[in-house]
Amino acid sequence: MALARYILRRLAFVLPQLVGILMVSFFLVKLIPGDPAVLMLGPNATPDAIDGLRRALGLDQSLIRQFAVYIGHVFHGDLGTSWQSTRPVVSDLIERFPATLELVTLGLSLALLIGIPLGIAAARAGRGPLRKIGEAYGLLAGAIPDFWLALVLIYVFYSTLHVAPAPLGRLDIALVAPPFVTGSLILDSLLAGDLQALGSALAHLVLPVATLGFINAGPILKMTQSTVGRILASDFIRYAEMCGLPRRVVMRQAIRAALPSIVTIVSVLYGFLIGGAVLVEIVFSWGGAGQYAVQGVLNADINPVLGFVVFSAIFSLIVYLCVDLAYFLLDPRTRG
Repeated sequence: MALARYILRRLAFVLPQLVGILMVSFFLVKLIPGDPAVLMLGPNATPDAIDGLRRALGLDQSLIRQFAVYIGHVFHGDLGTSWQSTRPVVSDLIERFPATLELVTLGLSLALLIGIPLGIAAARAGRGPLRKIGEAYGLLAGAIPDFWLALVLIYVFYSTLHVAPAPLGRLDIALVAPPFVTGSLILDSLLAGDLQALGSALAHLVLPVATLGFINAGPILKMTQSTVGRILASDFIRYAEMCGLPRRVVMRQAIRAALPSIVTIVSVLYGFLIGGAVLVEIVFSWGGAGQYAVQGVLNADINPVLGFVVFSAIFSLIVYLCVDLAYFLLDPRTRG
């Protein structure tokens, strides 16, 4: 019952948060220069045709009225139509969002595999060289732009060593993609039993995943190192050591106490990377949701931009809800 009440309290904030995010995004997107009606009809369109299309799209109404109409459509599952693809934005995003989610999930998983062990090792090392190495890595990862690292990896492993596939999407152009089931080429290839497509999908993931993993391991490492180091210096850990508890048991307790902070930074990175990985998507021609939204910005096609915001906001709110549940299970103080 306590868990159910906790979930209901958190869900009560989801709808106002989503509306607030959409409101801010809607009015910001309206600041994008360019008239969608002119771009859709072309430079040779007559003023009457432009005015007619503006009325049809509702662009002649006030921004408040446009926002009210848009919110009504969103809650009916209608995110509009992209004039670039001439398809419903929902359909475009359902096809593209799994590509971004697959890339971000694997990149963040690699960042966890790098950042958490290095952070724990650096915290245990005290003031030794391992701690300095961890601090140097954290600074380096935070200073390097992800798109620059992506270009360097392409130059080294594709252009020079010829061991990586061309950065032209998620699959070799000579292969046919497996039937769309989940949108993840790895899962869809496994479901279809297409090992050739699976191998190509994995090969195309190596460089972009390595890029995101290397960059985002930095903040995870720093958070893990600082939190575990602070806990190891706390009174209850010192008392446990004085009582003769094995070092392994002490470290397990310290890591468990540090989990809430680590979960927090991971959840923030997960939500951020849905949009933050857009430059990596562009460099590797990934065809994900972020690249789709950028094309919308460049062409003043606002429906894909707002649709991407809706998908990203819902995903982030789900992630944060899962984090709240993790807090509920990890920290008894939240159950009061």
